[in-house]
Amino acid sequence: MTVNGLSPPTDWNQVNWHQVNRRVKNLRYRIFRATREGDYKRVRSLQKLLLRSYANRLLSVRRVSQVNAGKTTAGIDKVLLKTPRQRAQMVDALGEIPLWQCQPTRRIYIPKANGKQRPLGIPTIADRARQAMVKAALEPEWEAQFESTSYGFRPGRSCHDALAKLFTVCSPHRTKPWVLDADIKGCFDHINHDFLLDKLGTFPGRTPIARWLKAGYMDQQSWFSTEAGTPQGGVISPLLANIALHGLETALGVRYDGLGRLKRSPYAMVRYADDFVVFASSQQAAQTAHEEVQAWLSPRGLSLSQEKTQIVHLREGFDFLGCHIRHYPVPKTSRTGWKLLITPSREAVATLRAKLKSTWQLGTGHSVRTIIRSLNPLIRGWANYYRPWVSSAVFRDLDRWMATRQWRYLKRQHPNHSKGWCFQHYWGRFNPQRPESTYFGDKASGVYLQQFTKFSIERHILVKGKASPDDPSLKAYWQKRRTKQIKQHMPSRQRIMRKQQGLCPICGESLFSGESLELHHRLPKAKGGKNTYDNLVLLHLFCHQQLHACSP
Repeated sequence: MTVNGLSPPTDWNQVNWHQVNRRVKNLRYRIFRATREGDYKRVRSLQKLLLRSYANRLLSVRRVSQVNAGKTTAGIDKVLLKTPRQRAQMVDALGEIPLWQCQPTRRIYIPKANGKQRPLGIPTIADRARQAMVKAALEPEWEAQFESTSYGFRPGRSCHDALAKLFTVCSPHRTKPWVLDADIKGCFDHINHDFLLDKLGTFPGRTPIARWLKAGYMDQQSWFSTEAGTPQGGVISPLLANIALHGLETALGVRYDGLGRLKRSPYAMVRYADDFVVFASSQQAAQTAHEEVQAWLSPRGLSLSQEKTQIVHLREGFDFLGCHIRHYPVPKTSRTGWKLLITPSREAVATLRAKLKSTWQLGTGHSVRTIIRSLNPLIRGWANYYRPWVSSAVFRDLDRWMATRQWRYLKRQHPNHSKGWCFQHYWGRFNPQRPESTYFGDKASGVYLQQFTKFSIERHILVKGKASPDDPSLKAYWQKRRTKQIKQHMPSRQRIMRKQQGLCPICGESLFSGESLELHHRLPKAKGGKNTYDNLVLLHLFCHQQLHACSP
């Protein structure tokens, strides 16, 4: 296999994913480095190379058909890639069809938290693969330029990083206690196409991006044009939104010294996609920032949402990314008399309780094992998200609430048995790593219900400055950060992940890419293999399938 070509037909089960990932990654490294050096002639040459790359085609098809959350959602052509043969055919077809050919998106609606409907535009699977190819070439160029306080929809960055940055900016000894809590109204739906395309400059994939933006959408068998916005549901749309919003820090005059600290700046800010906060020294300065931001957004076709934008003092507090950030009075334990706490927001707790309650109610009449397997992912995901913050009291309240739900479930299941009988049959010491703790579970299978309070509070380490996974000089740094994610998974898998350094041995990529994971037995159980740590390996679901497809 060469970078730019391979004689078809492709055999999906014979693809060397180690080699594919290495070649795409090396080209991304070179684009990033050339951008940092200001050599845009070389940047454009490398981007053209990556757009024609066979390895990029393979990786793009894998991402849209096996990794991304929307892999089971079809576009207007109702085509999905469910088998290795279909994926291989798509790879070969992408080499023959120009990138700029596209079809309209399929319009669907999903409910929002406020009861309204959010419109999504779902491209066809072929268009998603093309967008993934273009994104791979465009992203490293902009990763070399993006601001350090931009955290949304960027590789290696997360909500945790945005909240950790807020913790440093909002500390009581800082001098900017007034907050402009801003939200852009319909950001994805109103971005000005001409402005966005101008920002892309001479990027080789500019023409297909323009075609995707103008492709329109199908709703109820009717075609509608799109004069503005990027379709939510498109692979490249989050990156385009970040490009359109790049430069807000510069417009507000935010500056940093060589160590990344604020340098006599009138404002400070943190942005997660279209949701951002600006900090100022006074209420009047915050109002001025509001006007400056509104004027800066206008050429982009955007405006601030009047409903969601507010100016508050940190002593009143505000919600951001599911957390409540606020200064609390502690006159005897702090020099400033105030203490910053980041806690789960009331809305987030209420939403979780509603989901848990619905799961319990839907489980009426089902076995306890079935219900626990539905509840544990909710508990584990929510607890892992909030464990870096001040969540102990909320975790205790949720465990008490869950105990009430457990007894209600048992009362329905066993109306003629006493509490003592229920306790004897459903509570036990299921977790060998915590032999002193009693859990609610199924004694026949050993499945038990997770408890929020068993997730210890562990602080999140903020990503360093403008660090990007596309920076070849930071390979060791990103490997170290990758291993930190191991603690977010089940204890039984953590030991295997550490042994593998958080990597899949088949494709060489991170186990935390969003793909489902499966356990593989080195020596098959049919040949006497056992469920021991020495005989188990964690693989991506489709790497596991490929391994067995190639085995004799």
